[in-house]
Amino acid sequence: MRSLCFSPRTPSFSTSRQSTTSESTASSTNRRRFSESMIEQTIDAAATIIMKWDADTSAYAKVTSLFYESKREALRFIRSVNELQKTMHLLVSEQGSGSEKLVRAQILMQTAMKRLQKEFYQILSMNRAHLDPESVSTRSSRTSARSSTSDFDDDDEIRTAGDSISEIEEVSSMAMSDLKLIADCMIASGYAKECMHIYKIIRKSIIDEGIYKLGIEKLSSSQVNKMEWDVLDLKIKNWLEAEKISMRTLFTGERILCDQVFATSDLIKESCFTEISKEAAILLFGFPELVAKTKKYSQEKMFRVLDMYSAISEDWKEIETIFSFESTSTVRLQSLDSLVRLSESIRSLLMDFESTIQKDSSKTMIPGGGLHPLTISSMNYLTLLADYSNILTDIISDWPPPAKSTLPASFLFSPDSEDSTAPAISVRFAWLILVLLCKLDGKAKHYKDVSLSYLFLANNLQHVISRVRTSNLQYILGEEWITKHEAKVKQFTSNYEPLAWGEVFASLPENPTAPITAGKAKDCFRKFNASFEKAYWKQRSCIVPDSKLREEIKVSIGTKLVTLYRDFYNTHISTVGDERSARLFVRFSPEDIGNYFSDLFYGTVSSGSSSTSSSVSSHHRRQMLRSPLRV
Repeated sequence: MRSLCFSPRTPSFSTSRQSTTSESTASSTNRRRFSESMIEQTIDAAATIIMKWDADTSAYAKVTSLFYESKREALRFIRSVNELQKTMHLLVSEQGSGSEKLVRAQILMQTAMKRLQKEFYQILSMNRAHLDPESVSTRSSRTSARSSTSDFDDDDEIRTAGDSISEIEEVSSMAMSDLKLIADCMIASGYAKECMHIYKIIRKSIIDEGIYKLGIEKLSSSQVNKMEWDVLDLKIKNWLEAEKISMRTLFTGERILCDQVFATSDLIKESCFTEISKEAAILLFGFPELVAKTKKYSQEKMFRVLDMYSAISEDWKEIETIFSFESTSTVRLQSLDSLVRLSESIRSLLMDFESTIQKDSSKTMIPGGGLHPLTISSMNYLTLLADYSNILTDIISDWPPPAKSTLPASFLFSPDSEDSTAPAISVRFAWLILVLLCKLDGKAKHYKDVSLSYLFLANNLQHVISRVRTSNLQYILGEEWITKHEAKVKQFTSNYEPLAWGEVFASLPENPTAPITAGKAKDCFRKFNASFEKAYWKQRSCIVPDSKLREEIKVSIGTKLVTLYRDFYNTHISTVGDERSARLFVRFSPEDIGNYFSDLFYGTVSSGSSSTSSSVSSHHRRQMLRSPLRV
């Protein structure tokens, strides 16, 4: 009866559970067998293609490139390696690290990686010409250029060139694609270090070779300081070209290639590019700093320093983009340091230039009141500087302006614009010219003949204005500055005229047509002859280099004098007596005076002056030029 009382109420439950457990065990066993079968098949399939390309066991594989022989088989090789990698992960999770299948798979993986390393090396080495930075960096621009010439495909030369470019691009593109395929596979398989090692060695050699061929070498500050200017100047010219090529092709191309090959890993991409390019870039951008530190050469190096500053500043955005990694920040810092040093050097050279003008101690008077060498050299320098106005604007924007007390109130601005703020570069250039003009004013005082000092000032200021008008200085200084200084030239010439020709004008009566006695007329003609001869022989040594100013002075003096003399001559020529008496007292006709003026302000008497006008008396001309007149 007990056994009946404790018997299960549902005897079928126990039977069902036993049946379910049995089925589950069978299913698990089947899945495991299926999984093992798939693993074996995957390993066997991988072994077939991997061992086929094992250079240690196959003479064919030793001398043949997988990727060049068959792209399809290369892709199958990569897929097999990727599948083998997945299988290895599965084996570790299911059977642990001691599995025989895992050991076999690991050996196959090592063989495969050895093969891929060889392929990676071969592609990098054999495609140096197609993977050089210039080819890589210009690939996109070539595509654009080819597209833009599509309308001219009928031209055989253009089509041939286009086909050649397409072929180069195709080879370059295929090589980059193959490298990326191998790099992705090796990185996924845990062989990133080996892949990076090969890439860094080959690509760094290309960058280093490129920098070497561009003439960039490691120099110390003492080496640069000891260089003669001709040598350093040549190196700076070379650097300017090297910087341009490096930024357009060398570093740009390397960054593009690195980004594409290692697109799957930012860390690897950064590591490779930094190790390949950092040293060469620091060497390149460190040279300007060495030049900026040199204390020699002074004005000789100003424009080279400006050129280097311009090169770096123009490429600054590209420098920030190409060397954007944290590990390449030293390249950006070196470039910035060079800019700062160059900027300091430019400021120092500007101060040296000002000091050179102020310290000019030459007291030699320029013959004929002509142009002083200081004026010519200073304006040559300033007009060249004006071509760098954009750069100089940045460099001297925060440079304190000259003290206002040292500037004439009307030098830069009109009285009604005192509150306006002039650009720092305008103030600086205006100040440098003012320093020059003040120096010239001091030199003018060395002339014993005051009229010559005014002609000297007029000539030199006119040269300054002419150089301003024909250069970028006109935009820096402005039309108002030019107008004011043109007025000063007129003031100088106005002062020159009465001092140089006052006695001649004074020899004639204020009213040339007023009636006078024969004796008075003869006396006036004698005085005019003497004063004109004296003034002419004195002024014929004067020079006015500027043709426009020369004609203005001639017209101003000549017109007034000839008009005055003609009126007197026509009125009183008959008063002095007969023709014989006239020849004794009247030495010049009005036409003679005009023709004599045509010879003035050239520094010497023109050899052809006697034939400039048929109306002039050759007898009077020869007599006057040969000896002083006796009055």
